Amino acid sequence: MTFDITLPRIMKVGAEAVRELGALVRDLGAQRPLVVTDPFMESSGTVDAALEALRGAGLDVGLYAECVPDPTTDSLEAGLAAVKDHGADLLVGFGGGSSIDTAKALGFLSLNEGPMREYKAPRNNTGPALPVVAVPTTAGTGSEATQFTIISDSGTDEKMLCTGPSFLPIAAVVDYELTLSMPARLSADTGVDALTHAIEAYVSRRANPFSDGFALSAMSAIGANLREVYKDGGNRAAREAMMLAATQAGIAFSNSSVALVHGMSRPIGAHFHIAHGLANAMLFPAVTEFSIAGAESRYADCARALGVATREHDDATAAQALVDELKALARDLEVPTPKSRGISAEDWERLTPLMAEQALASGSPGNNPIVPIAAEIEALYAQVYG
Repeated sequence: MTFDITLPRIMKVGAEAVRELGALVRDLGAQRPLVVTDPFMESSGTVDAALEALRGAGLDVGLYAECVPDPTTDSLEAGLAAVKDHGADLLVGFGGGSSIDTAKALGFLSLNEGPMREYKAPRNNTGPALPVVAVPTTAGTGSEATQFTIISDSGTDEKMLCTGPSFLPIAAVVDYELTLSMPARLSADTGVDALTHAIEAYVSRRANPFSDGFALSAMSAIGANLREVYKDGGNRAAREAMMLAATQAGIAFSNSSVALVHGMSRPIGAHFHIAHGLANAMLFPAVTEFSIAGAESRYADCARALGVATREHDDATAAQALVDELKALARDLEVPTPKSRGISAEDWERLTPLMAEQALASGSPGNNPIVPIAAEIEALYAQVYG
């Protein structure tokens, strides 16, 4: 059996790594980088470290700071104009997953014709794209190391998964110090996102020995540190561990896949504007419990990696301990239900059939240990509503 492995060409990991961004971009042969970020990163001054490093390397730097949460096809238009106006030869995606995903999409669309919907999964995109250097400021999405971008279709509200090496950053700068100011809610949601990546990569039907190692390592670190960064965001050791774990989880699922949790969470984000990590957290315990029978021993391994079971526990006991831990984690991190978040039962029920259809169309549920039918997905949506 063979499996394909893709990774960024260069990864700089550690405290103050962002200071090396300028030299990295210069060494990649670029002269006119465009930094792609969001308004908060600009107004808070967080992006200044990246801009200073690039300017210090003698580069002609542009700034596009209009990224929006959950980027849409409409939101890309201004970014494409900025890329053209600056004559950018490289993009620096700086921020959370939305900014990095936006940079990936802009890099691709700058060199390819047609609307983004033509490039969504199951198409595997291998064509040209402007190089992207990803600089994450949250410990969760792992987008700095993946060959995926998520863009919502403004015409249909479908949250499209676009895949392939065309979307893989050429380099990543992973500096945990950029996460020290993350608020507790964002720390929790992005941390659960990373844990979902790791577990789904490990139980996926496309798992392989390469992705397994990264997934298990990420689980161990997240199990030991997620509650701590939620409680004390200034804990540097915990922040560093979570940042590395998020990147490891990104490598894992980029070279394996995600599964049913992600397939179901994307429509929630698209229709109800719930942050991706939070939507995952809402679904995680129920979807895991549904899926265990399809890969009990793999889920048991996850429980052991998280530290909630040992090798002395049989697989059934360990797998159940994983479900119990995910429920406890949701309580400890104060994860709301869709109902407590303010989504009406009428709207939830009305959109459930469409969300189930969109989840299946994304392809991710097909990687799940138990591949669901639409009615089972609808039942899970009803279960998690609250």
